Amino acid sequence: MNIDECVVFALGKAYQQVHGELKRRLAPAGLTVPQYSVLAGLWEQDHRTSAQLRERLVMDSATIVGVLDRLERAELVSRAPVATDRRLVRVALTAKGAALREEVERIVDGLNTEILQPFRADEVTPLRAALRTIAKGGR
Repeated sequence: MNIDECVVFALGKAYQQVHGELKRRLAPAGLTVPQYSVLAGLWEQDHRTSAQLRERLVMDSATIVGVLDRLERAELVSRAPVATDRRLVRVALTAKGAALREEVERIVDGLNTEILQPFRADEVTPLRAALRTIAKGGR
């Protein structure tokens, strides 16, 4: 197979390009891409448990704990045990974490617009659907 026809190679290169650019654009806000992902999960629905965030973002336990540690040190989130089940930890945005939303969403929206710019309007929905299918493991 010619490497130009290899979906795995193309997706890997696309990921490198997009991830690197998002990393560069988030740096002035003091965030990494995984930190942005966790904050976006909380902006979507605040007060999730760490297990709910892990499931929503498809992150492993060690990764999400490390990201939450750094976000908590930066005073962007707080964590507290769930009263009815102390094994669970509920994660909440702080005022500082909530205040980042507009700036960070503007950054991400701008990058999304740039990425999709070469595509015709009728190509965008199928592209997003295809990427979601791949991300779900083909399901």
